[in-house]
Formats: sequence, structure tokens, C-alpha cells
Amino acid sequence: MKFKGMDVIVAVLIVGMVLLMVLPIPPFLLDFLQLFNIGLSIIILLSSLYVKKALDISSFPSLLLITTLLRLSLNVSSTRLILLQGQAFEGKVIRAFGDFVVGGNFIVGIVIFLILIIIQFLVITKGSERISEVTARFTLDAMPGKQMSIDADLSSGLITEEQARNRREEIRREADFYGAMDGASKFVRGDAIAGLIITLINILGGLLIGVLQQGLSIGEAAELYTLFTVGDGLVAQIPALLISTASGMIVSRAASKENFGTDVIKELASEKKVLYITGIMIISIGLFSPLPALPAIILGFFLILIAIMNNKNSEEYLLESAGKVDSFTPQNSLNQSENQMPRNISPPLTSPDEVSEVIQNDTIEVDIGYGLIPLADPSQGGDLLDRITIVRKQIAYELGIVISPVRIRDSVLLSSNEYIIKLKGVEIGRYELLPDRLLAINSGMASEELAGIQSQEPSFGLSAYWIDESEKDNAISNGYTVVDAPSVFATHLSELIKKYSHEIVGIKELEILVEGLRVKNSTLVDTLIPSMLKMHELKNIIQGLLYEKLSIRNLPLIFEYLIESSDKYGNDHEKLLEHVRIGLGRQICEQLKSSDGQLHVVALDSMVEKKILDSIAEGEEGRYLAIEPEYTNILIERLSKNLENLMMKGFNPVLICSKSIRYPLSTVLLNFVQNINIIAYEEVPADTSLNVDQVIAI
Repeated sequence: MKFKGMDVIVAVLIVGMVLLMVLPIPPFLLDFLQLFNIGLSIIILLSSLYVKKALDISSFPSLLLITTLLRLSLNVSSTRLILLQGQAFEGKVIRAFGDFVVGGNFIVGIVIFLILIIIQFLVITKGSERISEVTARFTLDAMPGKQMSIDADLSSGLITEEQARNRREEIRREADFYGAMDGASKFVRGDAIAGLIITLINILGGLLIGVLQQGLSIGEAAELYTLFTVGDGLVAQIPALLISTASGMIVSRAASKENFGTDVIKELASEKKVLYITGIMIISIGLFSPLPALPAIILGFFLILIAIMNNKNSEEYLLESAGKVDSFTPQNSLNQSENQMPRNISPPLTSPDEVSEVIQNDTIEVDIGYGLIPLADPSQGGDLLDRITIVRKQIAYELGIVISPVRIRDSVLLSSNEYIIKLKGVEIGRYELLPDRLLAINSGMASEELAGIQSQEPSFGLSAYWIDESEKDNAISNGYTVVDAPSVFATHLSELIKKYSHEIVGIKELEILVEGLRVKNSTLVDTLIPSMLKMHELKNIIQGLLYEKLSIRNLPLIFEYLIESSDKYGNDHEKLLEHVRIGLGRQICEQLKSSDGQLHVVALDSMVEKKILDSIAEGEEGRYLAIEPEYTNILIERLSKNLENLMMKGFNPVLICSKSIRYPLSTVLLNFVQNINIIAYEEVPADTSLNVDQVIAI
């Protein structure tokens, strides 16, 4: 609800509160303002009961200051009138509190006033202050994790930029609110202390005025002014107590879907056994103890009645639910009980939004421990998100694949400095970083040990040490490669993406690539898909290329050769793949050339090739190599030895063979020998210098 000009009225009222301290006001206006103060405190208390989260009443810290100022201003104004008018004082609210609430006995009034001060100062205010302080600290500590979660959701496309902006703003407001509440709670405590001091001063001032100026005896002056002063103190402390309670309610209120009253009734009355047992115990106490029986019996039967009504309502709900049946045609495999589902109990996961939250939608995810949050939080100088973006761009240029945004989330299941990299929900890598240290990696050039924590580099399995930054120069001089923790993570992520690139590219990723190709080569796309190849058949070809670490960035050329070969081979996966490889021959050989510009390879003896060719069999899934295990073991052993010799010379590990055996041979060898390249003679361009360093014979 909005009122025009209300902000001006509020500003004038706040200035008026300050003026109350210096300007005299008539008793009628004092009565009105004191009743207004009581009403305002009741409104604030009831509002705190109906909020579902603290930010629903975000103006409360400022409201706490204003109400404190109002009470102190009224205290000063009432003190002025009491001391000036004495017996002629006409403040009806204060007189009512003095005569009715404490029965006209100023000693009783003093006792009640002191009790209220103790309750407010030592119990409610102190507790609220402590809760505010702890909540503010934990809210601020949790901000990096919440901000990182928002960034991850935004990167993965789960939320829009506008939603992310709103969620960041809500987190900031929440932190500001609890920080402000931590300071505002000091106002309440100061108000309680000020109320006690003002009351003592008023009593002393009343005694002096009554005895010295009005000629009253000490007893008469004490009874008159003390009664008025205690009444004034009660008028101020009752609203203060209500607002202190409201403050404690707000800071101790967790976010909920319901208000406080609904939650309390639902949670305390949900277990019928508790109500039955409590009711019976209270009745027993009234009947078999000196305690009054009638109140105990009334209360006990009331609790039992609530339990009976609660039980009856539950049974009626279940009967009503059981009488309604879903209107669907049952499958033959479903039995009768499964068909009779309650209609008003909606089955879970029925809406697309609910289902989307359960289905694994993220291609790559990273879970990090709490200690790594600063690396991912830009506000703390972390650049992990930027490095992930760089890795995605690097992979796009190297392999030609576009990776969906990587989701990062903090996990309490991990140790503080540990992270896990997942591919489609399955862990593919794990490591523990030390953010405050550097990783010195021994790439084979170093022999001396370092003063640090011994470890192993995650990407290539090299021995390494976590060292202090002061040891960096020493490590480099001893032949170690020194990198920081974010670089270790980025390299690990990059290598895992390259290793599992063929699994990363699914229909979703392929559609992005195809649509990107359509922008400048729509004819190629429209010719191949779907008339020649279905999308899933194209996916198999692309995955086959990536499995052997071939870049698909030259997608137009791949499409051209697929169009060319599809007319001849149809959808034969192996023949299509081998034809595309021949078309990419120059690209393949260029990335395998050594520093001398030549392609150094290991070849197979003609008898070995003939043996393999004769062992190729046809199956439902295509050709496969059906060769004796002993022969395979010998071949793998000799191949590994020759490729190792080739690598010792500084050349890439490449095996060359004829086109007729390359595909079935690669499907076997790549399962046993990692990081090798198997090419066909037909893939080598005529102008490429080919050097056969070793020939494998069996």
C-alpha cells in the first residue's frame, strides 16, 4: 500500500521526536503519543510474527533506532511535566499505570519496573544481540559460496542475468540486514540502561522538588513523585519489551514458507502422542498432587481434545484421498493397487520444471571444498572462473568442440582443499590443491628433492612438491616447473576434457556445432542432414574422430567428405570414418610431424599385416579383429617397446599401417596402449616426408 507524501510525513515525525526533548507539550498530547508508542510496538511485534524471512521487514534496524528515540523523547517530556506540575500532573496514561497496574503502591511499582528491566536487558536484549552477532558473521562467511553458486547457475544457463542480479542483490541485502541488526541491537540495550538511569534521576529530582520547593515531607514527596516516575517508566518499558521481543523473533527466525504461528502449531501439534501423554500427565498431577486439580483437569482435557481432533482430521483426509482414483488406462504390467492412486495427492515430478531439476543436465561439473572457494570468488581475487572460460575457448580452438558452461558448486562432502571433476554426473578426476603454495613439477629434468609436501601432478602423473613461494627460484634452478594452484586445476581440467572429448560431444553439443556451420555453409548442412545421415549417425562419426584425438574444427571439410562418401558407402560407420580421415590426412600428419619437419613412424611387417587382415571378421556392429590373445600380447609388447624408442628420440608415437586394417587394429590397440596415433598410408599426403624408423615383425 502506497500513500502519496508519506515519506514527508515520516521525516517530519522523526524531527518532531527530537523536538519533544526540548519543547514542552500539553498532557493530552503526551497521553496520545504514549498510546501511539504502545500501539506501534504492538504492530511491530505482530508483524515480526507474520514474516516468513527476515528481509520481509528489512527496515527493522532503522525502525529500532526510531522507536528508541521516540521512547527517550517521551521520557524527557513526561519527566518535565511530572517535575513541573507535581500533584497537578494530568497525564492519564502514567496515572493509570501508577494506580491500576501497580495498585498505587510505589514500592510494588519499583519492584515490577526493575523486574522488567532485568528481563529486557539480561534475557531478551542480550540474547537478541548475541543471535544478531553470530548470524551476521555466518551470513558474511557464507556470501562467497552463495555468490559462486549464483555464478555457476548463470554460467550453466539455469538462471537468467536478471535472476542472477536479483539473487546477488538479495544476498547483499541479507548480509547488510544482519550486520545492521548487530549494531541496532545496541540501541535496545542502551535504552534499557537509559530507562533505569532516567528513573533514578526522576525519583531523586522529585524528592528535591517536593521537599525543597513544595514543602512536602520526604514520605509524601517519595510517594507522589516515585509513583508518577514508576508509572512513567512502565509506560516506556512495556513498549521497549515488546520491540525487544520482536527483535529477537526476527533475528532468530529462519526462512520458512509459513508464518511463526502456523509453524508453531503445525510442529508442536503434529505428533498426537505428545499431546495425549502431556494431557494425561497434567491431569495426573492435578489429581494426585497438592497442586490445584481444576486448572490441571481443564488444561489436560483440552490437550487431549486437540489430539483427538487432530487425529480425526487426519483420518478424514486419508478417507477423502482414498476415495479418489486417477483416470488413466492401466498398463498390463500394473496391478490393481498401483492403479488406485489418490487423486488429490499429486505424484512427484509431474511438471517439466520438477523433472529438469532431477535429470542430469550439466555436461561438466566441478565440486570444490570450502577452502577453495576464495579461488573461485572474484570478490576475493579468485580467477578460477576466468581460467575455466579460457580452457573452454582453448578446447574450442584445438578440438573444435563447444563445451557447455561448467557448473561449479561447493560441497561439504569434500575435504577443505579437494575438488572433483565430473562428466555427465560421473567422477573423472579428483585432486587436492594447496592454495597458499606452489606446485613444483619434476618433468624428468630434476634429481634433487625439495623442502615441501611431496605430491603427484594430476594431469600427467609426474612427481611434484608443494612448496612455499620463497622456494620458487630454488626449484626452478633445480629443473622443476613451478605453477600455482589455479594453473594446476586448469591444466587438469583441460587434459580431462581432451581425454574424454568423444564422450562430451552429444546431440546437444553437436546441434550447436551444426547450427554454427549452417550460418556460412547452409548448403552443406542441408545436403547431409537428414537426407544422407541422421543426427545420431553424424554423432558417431564425430565421436570416432575425437576418440583418436583429431580436431573437428574443420567441420566444413568433414561434411564435404561425408557427403561424398555417403553416396558410396551409405551409413557404414567404419567406411565413412576412414574416408573422412583420408580427407583430413594433411591435418593429421601436420600435428604428428616432429621438429625436423618429418613424420617418424613405426610400421608393421607385411606378414604381420597379412596376419591381422586374415583375422578380421564381420559382426553385427561391423568389422572386428578376432586374433589369438598370445599373438595380440606379443604385438602389443613389441609395439610398446618400439614406440618408446621413438619417443626417446623426441618423436611422436605413431604407428602406420594399411587402410584395410587400420580401423579394427586401432579399436584393439587403443584399449591397451595409451596416447598413440595409428594412421594409414593413404592418409599421408604425397609431399609429406615419411620416415619409417622401426618395423615390427613377429
